[in-house]
Amino acid sequence: MTTEIIFASNKLGEITDASLQKMLDKFNLGKLISSERTAQGAMGQTMFITSTKNEFVFKGNPLYAGQFMEEKFFVDQIHKHTDVIVPRPYIVDHSDDIFGWSYSLMPRLQGEHLNSSKIKQLLNKSEKLQLAKLIANTLLELHRWEVSEYGEWDTTNIRIRPFRDPYKDWLYNRIKFWLVDAKKYSEITSEDEVWVGSLLDKAKDSFDSITSPTFVMGDFKPENFLLRSSVSGWKMSGVFDFTNAYFGDGLSDLTKMLIIYMNQDERAIAKHLVSVYLEGTEQQEAIKQRMQVHMLQQCVLDWGCAKAMDKVTWDDKLSFSNWAQHYTESAASLVDEC
Repeated sequence: MTTEIIFASNKLGEITDASLQKMLDKFNLGKLISSERTAQGAMGQTMFITSTKNEFVFKGNPLYAGQFMEEKFFVDQIHKHTDVIVPRPYIVDHSDDIFGWSYSLMPRLQGEHLNSSKIKQLLNKSEKLQLAKLIANTLLELHRWEVSEYGEWDTTNIRIRPFRDPYKDWLYNRIKFWLVDAKKYSEITSEDEVWVGSLLDKAKDSFDSITSPTFVMGDFKPENFLLRSSVSGWKMSGVFDFTNAYFGDGLSDLTKMLIIYMNQDERAIAKHLVSVYLEGTEQQEAIKQRMQVHMLQQCVLDWGCAKAMDKVTWDDKLSFSNWAQHYTESAASLVDEC
């Protein structure tokens, strides 16, 4: 279910203090002190809640049936299989008697987002390298959770549902689907399609080297993890929002952070992230080809989203292939340099 949902617009609507207090009373979580909409919340679904007992993140109006049970599954299993900090306990209320829809409630993790002004003002190059290493090690830890089949969580039958096609075919079809979708909002030329087809064809054998599928967060970016400074250095204080999680090639989780570093002209930081990650993984074969395919997938999604929302931040005269090639080739060269 989650791998099919990329764009959505569910919102919480009006939430009263009385309704929030009913929710807190239901779980014996104290008296409401305050509430506020989150600045970086997932698709308008989240609020911060402070009570006399704790601080919480409230998430409501699910994007699809079973969203919160799926997230609870991933939170509980990540806690079980890894050392990554996640928001537990993750409470799910299936009833709609308070708000008109189901919701979830979890402890609010403490820390700052990597892209917050507070952290940006603090970081020198040495600290940026340290954080890149921390990010790489966090992804390696998440990818320690291995399963036997490629697939996604089935919210109806409560199990991992294998993809209908082999993983490579699923991934390639996904890229082609979103490339066709991008035609609704932008020009995708025959030259663009030939370039995409050529890149995919060259990498078609590279996915045979994956020994077993791993957990893939699918949306690892600064908005979805928190950092804290300590005497011994920076620490990852929490990772959250697993709406796009599935089981596949963990390498794909690097792409969003690499694009951020590339856009900020921080190639040395990007290289350090890739280097630390590759040192920690056993899957060394065909890394470059797989990385290019995953970067292509992210470029297709970013291009379509920016064009659809009229939020293009690059030279709008560039063709898709000319624009995306910068990222795919940069990703490949980073692997070569490591």
